Amino acid sequence: MTEKAIVVREFDRRYSLADRMFAELGTALEVLSGTSRASRPNPAGSQMVSGAPQLSQAEARHAAGLMRVNHVGEVCAQALYRGQALMCREEGVRKVFETAAQEEVDHLSWCRDRILELNSRTSLLNPLWYAGSFGLGVLASAAGRERNLGFMAETERQVEAHLERHLTDLPAQDSRSRIIVQQMKTDEIHHRETAEHHGGTPLPLPVRGIMKAMSKVMTTLAYRV
Repeated sequence: MTEKAIVVREFDRRYSLADRMFAELGTALEVLSGTSRASRPNPAGSQMVSGAPQLSQAEARHAAGLMRVNHVGEVCAQALYRGQALMCREEGVRKVFETAAQEEVDHLSWCRDRILELNSRTSLLNPLWYAGSFGLGVLASAAGRERNLGFMAETERQVEAHLERHLTDLPAQDSRSRIIVQQMKTDEIHHRETAEHHGGTPLPLPVRGIMKAMSKVMTTLAYRV
């Protein structure tokens, strides 16, 4: 029996699919309730510095809308990677998804903190975003190792471009949001490179186009709702 087969059997023996589904339900509730906690400190610091430039009401609303979009993106990424990991049988590849998902928890927490600082709220549609992304992750895992990792790499590539636009769109004096977004971008680049390093292959052009269209719908709705 190969080492790979032993790992798969041991994993299946420890946890049934039902066990893992219940665990995923618990994780989803933590994410959606806002009780999940970051494992790293907020790169912008634990609190606003006295004397920092104040945003106008319009600037604060705009910044909150952008950070809500970013928070939704992290809700989707968290669900997507957990869905991909759930059905993945290769321990090394599954670890890639689980590690990325954990870092997305950090992003979730940082974005939520900043949204609250701006006297706003997270998206009311987060349960919908989570459920849809989790299902998409499960479907991606069925496409095979290379496509599964390729889906992660393409997701991160599009997120990188999206975060770069936000660094331009955020109010100039909103340094706290900028610091958070910049760290998120750095982490997303690392996730993409990790997926490519482990064998992720480019997705077909039509699939990439559909992903961009779905992202456009999500960002438009999340900014307002």
